Amino acid sequence: MHTAQVEVGRSTLTIETGKLAKQADGAVTVRYGDTFVIVTACAAATAREGIDFLPLTVDYREYAYASGRIPGGFFKREGKPTEKEVLTSRLIDRPFRPLFPDGWTRETQIIALLLSADPENDSDVLALTGASAALAISSIPVAHPIAAVRVGLLDGAFVINPTYPERKQSDLDLIVAGSRAAIVMVEAGAREVREDVMLGALEAGHAAIRDIIDAIETMAAAVGKPKTDVAAKDVDATVRQEIEAQALAPLADAMRVKDKLESYAQVDRALDDLLASIPDDDPDRRADAKVVFKDLKEKVLRDEVLDAGRRLDGRAFDQVRDISSDIGVLPRAHGSAVFTRGETQALVSATLGTADDQQKIELVDGETYKRFMLHYNFPPFSVGEVKFLRGPGRREIGHGHLAERSLAPMIPSEEEFPYTLRVVSDILESNGSSSMASVCGGALALMDAGVPMKRPVAGIAMGLILDEASGRHAILSDIAGAEDHYGDMDFKVAGTSEGITALQMDIKVSGITTERMREALAQARAGRLHILEKMGVTISTPRESISTHAPRIVTIQIPVDKIRDVIGPGGKTIRSIIDRTGVKIDVEDDGRVNVASTDEESAQKAIAIIEELTASPELNKTYLGKVQRITDFGAFVEILPGIDGLLHVSEIAHYRVNEVRNELTEGDQVLVKVINVDPSGKVRLSRKALLPGGSSDNGDKGDGQPHRPDRRGGAPGGGSSRPPRQRGGNREPARR
Repeated sequence: MHTAQVEVGRSTLTIETGKLAKQADGAVTVRYGDTFVIVTACAAATAREGIDFLPLTVDYREYAYASGRIPGGFFKREGKPTEKEVLTSRLIDRPFRPLFPDGWTRETQIIALLLSADPENDSDVLALTGASAALAISSIPVAHPIAAVRVGLLDGAFVINPTYPERKQSDLDLIVAGSRAAIVMVEAGAREVREDVMLGALEAGHAAIRDIIDAIETMAAAVGKPKTDVAAKDVDATVRQEIEAQALAPLADAMRVKDKLESYAQVDRALDDLLASIPDDDPDRRADAKVVFKDLKEKVLRDEVLDAGRRLDGRAFDQVRDISSDIGVLPRAHGSAVFTRGETQALVSATLGTADDQQKIELVDGETYKRFMLHYNFPPFSVGEVKFLRGPGRREIGHGHLAERSLAPMIPSEEEFPYTLRVVSDILESNGSSSMASVCGGALALMDAGVPMKRPVAGIAMGLILDEASGRHAILSDIAGAEDHYGDMDFKVAGTSEGITALQMDIKVSGITTERMREALAQARAGRLHILEKMGVTISTPRESISTHAPRIVTIQIPVDKIRDVIGPGGKTIRSIIDRTGVKIDVEDDGRVNVASTDEESAQKAIAIIEELTASPELNKTYLGKVQRITDFGAFVEILPGIDGLLHVSEIAHYRVNEVRNELTEGDQVLVKVINVDPSGKVRLSRKALLPGGSSDNGDKGDGQPHRPDRRGGAPGGGSSRPPRQRGGNREPARR
């Protein structure tokens, strides 16, 4: 067993091997605090024939027992991967692909399992670092180890591996992966962070990464296995020259065609012409021709950029393709937009819902709810293909998450705008950067829906063409599909006019320096501002009102101790209000009540019922009450739902009342005035204060002004509270 420890941030990172999963080619455990993951790396014994891609699979899973929980649902066990698991699998996968050698075609699998989770430390960067360590000690050939850390920004200072509570307060949530020499992958969400601050965070993260790589290299030197040799098949130099001489010119002409589908068609014809010139009985030459032709595609693009100083479609390096946009394109949607940039087009809709529509998410550390969602769809017709329509794949989930993260900082708080928001981006055409088109279209659709966004958001994808030998390079703005496929970097930057809200970078070279990232961020900012200006022509600020088809939500505040009165036993009261009015009602723990309805009259009716249920007796206010119970000393009158007050016998009339039942009957409606509410909440009422010629004996005339009793005695106002004396009749003689 071998253990390596390194101080990362404010805790110790421990990597251990030789104790668990010993039959895997490489297996390590990584611990940080009480968060503990096991990561394994395995490869098939033989290569797959006939493939020209890296058959790498990465799976990350979280077990509920890691935090002492039992999964929900009927089966009580983990099911299909959650969104968090899919995103973490992608996070691990992306930086490792460029590290495998050409010609490696053995099925390779990395599995990361979360076995223990504390309430402070996330496992994603631990799993990525563990994958690097597992590969480093295995026989699987990778170029060099990498590692990852998370960087936060709290009170202007960078924090390495911030805790969950700190991340909620942080202006930056950055994951950076890198080698000793350079950064290889970036994933970030931010609250309008400036470009120079982002670069500082990248440098801080890279510095912490180097210490982890030292530990991995020490472990690999101690217990690592010999690496498997990879015999990369290469084409004979003479054959390569002959094929290049024949195919280069027609291929270059085909790739310069601006229309994507027409360009692809001409490229296919160029390959067909090349193969047609080779006899069918020479399969080796035909196979070599396909390999060389594929390599030539990359050569054409790189030569065009680095040697000719132009892009295949004729644009300047910093030029953004033509942009057009429109809003309100779907008549019944609450908000909608079409955003087109070059040959990439997104149809985006925004839907407003209530708190009932929030997404419930079951995580390893418990349940949470999400009120803003963005879903990304990529139908096959967007690239002219025929495929079955399935559920969203990893790519769709990843692109949707990036676009959602880009827009989220500009979404108003629930207190400001108590709606649940769902944005859906359907890609109708694609030729590069459809996720950033989703960001732009999403901002337009939200503003069209009347969502009071803080500022519009736009996104742009940057590219890099790099000659590592000479250092020559070119940064490309708004990359098209071919530039993404054959280039060396896909660097997506989203943000507002004030700063960055999301960042994602993947590269195909060994790494990228911070100086080149500085150049790319500056060029991306210029492109982003250009796109925001174009979007502003269509709509620059949110509509003043929401769609007539969207529910109106009216928020009222009730005392917290009255929440139970609105909900009722077992929810009986609130269900009754909903049934009577047809509205949706959401009651928050702080006493906020959101009433949602497309009908204003129904909403106001529900609000009136709630206000009546939660009202408190007000001193000197008149109520039409209902007699609930009669006693010898008075009557109890319900003046508000569930609130009774005592109407004392002395407050029923101006004259002496000997028998209450002669004046009142249970069920009678009677006008009464509140004359006292004591600290315990007991209410005293008066009926006589509302009768002509008098008021209650609480020292108030009923108009809110105190008064003095008549010095001669008797009732206030100079009259008598007694009934008039009888003249004659049964009057008793005076005593002598």
